[in-house]
Amino acid sequence: MTHSPPTHPQPKNSPLTPGIVASRLPAAAYDQNFSDHQAPLREHEARVAADRCYFCHDAPCMTACPTSIDIPLFIRQIATGTPDAAAKTILAQNIMGGMCARVCPTETLCEEVCVREVAEGKPVEIGRLQRFATDILMDKGVHPFSRAALTGKKVAVVGAGPAGLSAAHRLAMKGHDVVVFDARQKPGGLNEFGIASYKSTQDFAAREVEWLLQIGGITVHTGRVLGSDISLVELQAVYDAVFLAMGLGGVNALGSPGEDLNSVRDAVDFISDLRQSRDMPAVPIGRDVVVIGGGMTAVDAAVQSKLLGAQNVTIVYRRGQDRMSASGYEQEHATSAGVKIVTHAAPKAIRAGEIELAYMAEGPQGLKPTGETFVLKADQVFKAIGQVLDRAPQGMSITGGKIAVSGAGRTSIAGIWAGGDCATGGDDLTVTAVAEGRDAAEDIHLALMG
Repeated sequence: MTHSPPTHPQPKNSPLTPGIVASRLPAAAYDQNFSDHQAPLREHEARVAADRCYFCHDAPCMTACPTSIDIPLFIRQIATGTPDAAAKTILAQNIMGGMCARVCPTETLCEEVCVREVAEGKPVEIGRLQRFATDILMDKGVHPFSRAALTGKKVAVVGAGPAGLSAAHRLAMKGHDVVVFDARQKPGGLNEFGIASYKSTQDFAAREVEWLLQIGGITVHTGRVLGSDISLVELQAVYDAVFLAMGLGGVNALGSPGEDLNSVRDAVDFISDLRQSRDMPAVPIGRDVVVIGGGMTAVDAAVQSKLLGAQNVTIVYRRGQDRMSASGYEQEHATSAGVKIVTHAAPKAIRAGEIELAYMAEGPQGLKPTGETFVLKADQVFKAIGQVLDRAPQGMSITGGKIAVSGAGRTSIAGIWAGGDCATGGDDLTVTAVAEGRDAAEDIHLALMG
């Protein structure tokens, strides 16, 4: 893997934003606040949790899993004292099962349809059991898969996030040589730069990438941007197939006066800077923080603002709370951390120290302002209203702002596949991106081998 030494950018205090300061909390508080927010299961706890599983023959949890992991099988393997075998069952379907166990919204996927949840209101802890098994195997430094006979084929993957790495691993396992290009100075994509720090501690994302690359046959080049450093035409000329998985690099605009103030930041940049920081107290934060948006990024930005010492943190969403894309579990986590959620409101204007918001109502003509407004104190505002594809590949069919795909990721150009957040059909989850990368790799393999 070739890449420059990682940098750890820190947001700077600005003379125009005096309310945004560093070290709001005692030094010891940061270690506690940003520790693992859900402790891993110990062996005895895992055996007890596994014993609650009914091992359903037609398991609804398996159907609900985007990567179709055989959940009853891996839980039975934990129950019988073979967590290494359980890990291999998981990783055979989801090579990034360790990270997915930490960040996947299991409460709205596998655990939501668990028979125990339906009958008793308390599901089997599938996510924590998955983490238990995969952590044991990864901590041993064991990679359970090996490459097939080399095919002589070369595949380019653009993007070293969950979709790209999943595809690269599956292609390498099939015997192809894979070269991965990523725009950042460090691989990992969303897992490395876009996940709340308290969900992925102790450099887990980086350790998972290093472990994944043990399969061999994968070369990673960082700091290479599609469209400026490399072109699609060049990749087509050199490689037998191309898989695009560069995510969504652009951020939607609020379209409100004051959006260009220094006190306004993209939430994704804030989360990224925080993830790369080695000195949490040095990260400045406002006293009164407002986050605009209703998804996971908004929740992560809001909760971490609170953990950094912000006194008042408010999530503002233009529709009702039931329309927020962040799960109910994540919303509850935010409110339990002290975050206030205000719904049916949208930004009208941002000024120094405050934000003016308009009440919104939904009617036959859609979402409209009611004419009433209110003001919140805000020395810092984070935008979390979605991302867009900022570098659409030339000549490729685009639908809804994303690369149009059919089947297992086939684009409108022969020999080019796409998956993950940059392509249509996904729901912007790590686990879905992994599934799309895996399935595209299988389709690429079939196409290359005739």
